[in-house]
Amino acid sequence: MFVAVIPPEEVVEDLDDFLSVRRSAGEFRWTLADQWHVTLAFAAHVPDRSFDSLCAGLESVAGKHAAYDTRIGGGGAFPHPDAARVLFAGVEGSFSSLARAARSAVSSAGVAVDGQRFHPHMTLARLGRPANVTKWVRLLDSYSGPAWPVSELALVESHLGEGPRRRPRYEVRATFPFIGG
Repeated sequence: MFVAVIPPEEVVEDLDDFLSVRRSAGEFRWTLADQWHVTLAFAAHVPDRSFDSLCAGLESVAGKHAAYDTRIGGGGAFPHPDAARVLFAGVEGSFSSLARAARSAVSSAGVAVDGQRFHPHMTLARLGRPANVTKWVRLLDSYSGPAWPVSELALVESHLGEGPRRRPRYEVRATFPFIGG
């Protein structure tokens, strides 16, 4: 499971349109546009007994945050553009405190949370082996999507191998609206 911010359909469509004419130029495994999200906290396993506690914690986190605007803009690669394994779109705005609070809620529910350094992004593609994607990062740097309100958290369950071409299938298990969201 993971805690995420999911962009609205019109935002996804705008970025998808931007990338659609360019996808064939890259030999990547592109993520499906309907699965784009900003992961705030990741938990490899959430026991059934922890689910209600996790939901209560995320409801509390959401209830302490006001909705704010963001946009998708720019891009990057992990671990770096010269030897990338992941190509991503950047997300503007402050997500760090929200990610810390979401991770704390996961941990407080007794669930192990992935402790990697947080960098707000949306994964667009994965590479089978490291490659230089500097041109793609520059291309993404020219993109600035429409503004949209971040107004809720989503708790998403990932079903590995159950989606198209054995990709994950995502199921939103619960949403938690922000103040004024």
